[in-house]
Amino acid sequence: MRRTKPARLLDERGIGQSEPSRAGRLTPPPVRSVTVNITESPLGWLRVRGFITQRQFDAGERLRADWERAQLAPRVTMAWDAAPVARGRGGSATGADLNSAQLDARRRFDHAIDSAGPGLADILWRIVCAGEGMRDAETALGWPARAGKLVLTFALDRVADYYRVR
Repeated sequence: MRRTKPARLLDERGIGQSEPSRAGRLTPPPVRSVTVNITESPLGWLRVRGFITQRQFDAGERLRADWERAQLAPRVTMAWDAAPVARGRGGSATGADLNSAQLDARRRFDHAIDSAGPGLADILWRIVCAGEGMRDAETALGWPARAGKLVLTFALDRVADYYRVR
C-alpha cells in the first residue's frame, strides 16, 4: 500500500505572489518572503480538508481580494487622515475620496455577490469576507448543521463563473 504525502499547511510565498509555484519543485525563496498558514481562513480550512475544490477556493480568494481592495471592512482604529476642508459653515466635506482601484474592486465585488444569486450572499460574506467559521455562520443564519457547506459550494461555483475561474 502506497502512502500519500500529507498536505502542507505552511507555504513560503514571495511578497506580491498570489499562489505557490505550480511546478511542484523546490525553488529558492525570493529576497522578501512571508510564511502563509493556508488554513488560517475558513475557506482555506475547507480547501485543505477537501470540502471545496481548487476552483471554488480561487473564486473565494478573488472575492476576498476585491473586498479588501475596495476597503469595505469597517475601520477598527482611528482614521489619521487629514480632515477634509469645507467651503463654508456646514462642517466637513461630504463623502470619501476613493481612488479608481477601490471603485473597480467595489464594482467587481458587488457584481460577484449579485451573480451568486438571492440568499447566497449571506453565507459568502460571512465565510469568505468576515472570516466566520462554518458553525458560527450556520448558527447566525438559523440553518441546520452541515447545510452551510452545501450552500457555500453553490455560491462559490456561481462566483467562479463570474470571475471566469477555470
